[in-house]
Amino acid sequence: LLLRWRWRRGLWKKVKEARQRQERSLVQMEMAVRCFREQHPSVNMISILSLPLPELSKKLRDGSLPPEHVFYAYVGKALQIATETNCITEYLQESETQLRKAKLTGKLGLLYGVPVSIKDSIDCQGHDSTLGFIKNLNKPAAEDSVVVQVLRRQGAIPFVKTNVPVSLMSYDCKNLIFGQTFNPLLYTRTPGGSSGGEGALVGGGGSILGFGTDVGGSLRFPAAFCGICTLKPTGNRLSKKGITCGVLGQKAVVTAVGPMAKDVESLALCMRALLCEDMFSLDSTVPPLPFNEEVYSSTQPLRIGYYETDFFTMPSPAMRRAVRETKQLLEDAGHTLVPFELTNVDYVFFNFCFGGVFADGGTSFLKKFKGELEKSSVGLFFWLAKSPNWLKTVLSWIAKPFVRSISFYTVDEVWSLHHEIEEFCHQFIAQWKKLNLDVMLCPMLGPAFGIGYPGKLSVAVSYTVLYNTLDFPAGVVPVTMVTDEDEEELKGYQGYFRDWWDRTLAKAFRGSVGLPVAVQCVALPWQEELCLRFMKEVETL
Repeated sequence: LLLRWRWRRGLWKKVKEARQRQERSLVQMEMAVRCFREQHPSVNMISILSLPLPELSKKLRDGSLPPEHVFYAYVGKALQIATETNCITEYLQESETQLRKAKLTGKLGLLYGVPVSIKDSIDCQGHDSTLGFIKNLNKPAAEDSVVVQVLRRQGAIPFVKTNVPVSLMSYDCKNLIFGQTFNPLLYTRTPGGSSGGEGALVGGGGSILGFGTDVGGSLRFPAAFCGICTLKPTGNRLSKKGITCGVLGQKAVVTAVGPMAKDVESLALCMRALLCEDMFSLDSTVPPLPFNEEVYSSTQPLRIGYYETDFFTMPSPAMRRAVRETKQLLEDAGHTLVPFELTNVDYVFFNFCFGGVFADGGTSFLKKFKGELEKSSVGLFFWLAKSPNWLKTVLSWIAKPFVRSISFYTVDEVWSLHHEIEEFCHQFIAQWKKLNLDVMLCPMLGPAFGIGYPGKLSVAVSYTVLYNTLDFPAGVVPVTMVTDEDEEELKGYQGYFRDWWDRTLAKAFRGSVGLPVAVQCVALPWQEELCLRFMKEVETL
């Protein structure tokens, strides 16, 4: 008992030190901004913050806007949003040194002088990538991840790291070290996750360009919940070297790293900057595909597939309306819309997604929690993973096949699963090609759930995780807001299974009038430019 007490005391000491570091970061930001304002009282911070990224970067590059004015404007705004939402875990103080050096070098990359925010799990030299785990505290990264290296070479200035849920395997944003992050649009709502700190900071206007990762919707949930845009690229379009995932080594559900911003043009500028020779030379596993301007700037009418539901997670009235209205507006704009029918999403979800990620019975995932103080967020998972298969079979009749999918697979079964996923991908593409589609319009889960609901509704990731399994690029664009009519219609929501999950989902959707609702825009693998072009069409409707 004494040893256990001493061990727990040691862990709490590390947590306390990390929280103090976080508080010191905010104080450093405050002092830096105050010092700048005293020296430059006439700088109009509000006008700087109102500039969209393409315009801001143009002014920075042509010298009409000094980089330090932009930098301290965003440090000030980020401090405000962090105070309101608890989204920042650390201020990268060396960003001030980089700012001074950038002015001296005179080398103007595409993102020269642009302050950018970085998700906790993306390595920045000299800083922790905790994933919300105490064991990862005080283990600073030896070098920048490739994405951060390329950003720096393009003149961008990484200035803060942002909060994540413990383990990243959640679309909420809370961990024992830094606590809960709140949605900047409504503090009783989650900002989404796992790139939730990024969603809150960019959504609140405290960062003009943020970077996160996505293994089941981790970029798309925060973007949709916070009313901003994002692009989840094909898994290997951008380097993942120096980026930590929730479950290392699994290949069934593909992780991607991508940008988040207020508008699509900003995402396009970011991809243009990242898809350069530096990216391809620093990580030779990334295919050398520069940004295709011709595809992005094309004005040819598109042939667009669409669906309103996956027949697994019943869409909220606002989700369904978002797709219908966008479809109608796209048709009015001269595009051709073709119905696309999804089948067997429940099988894909439980066997490919859950089964694939936890094919080792959840062992490697649970191992991450060994020696941690906080296990309540995965308490049920712990119990299920350790329960015998006969009990899982019995429980699966009550609680959907979710329970059965957390089982030990033999090597032969894992290979068979991977083969099955490949076949599914080929069939999906064949259906796409048969309809002669360019892109796809899909629902996106929303509006933002109340805090705590994502932990109860892991099954609701079906709309997003599908495109990690297929490894297709998928973006999110906000298109509407929840209306009183949507709220009224929600009273009749029962779901497809009328079980505990569906009843909980109905509660999670409630009381959301005025919150943003988005759609997903999807393209075939390696066609990020076409995906962005489609997103731009949707945004301008």
